[in-house]
Amino acid sequence: MTLENLKPVIAETLPNCDAEAVTLDARLIPEVCQDSLDTVELSMALEDKFGVNVPDDLMATFGTVADLIAYMSEHGA
Repeated sequence: MTLENLKPVIAETLPNCDAEAVTLDARLIPEVCQDSLDTVELSMALEDKFGVNVPDDLMATFGTVADLIAYMSEHGA
């Protein structure tokens, strides 16, 4: 999983998020996802696109986009 793989999913799933502002150091909340509902939507989209389940409660613990990418990579994305 790379940042380049993740950006299109974020752009499709979260239209209010500026995909160009999504960097490895970007905070998952509030820079990428505005609230917990966005994190739920993003986790469902990631499961649909990459087949990796990201439980909602775990998704809320990721600090940065890099944390999410690391988890996705470790679980086969």
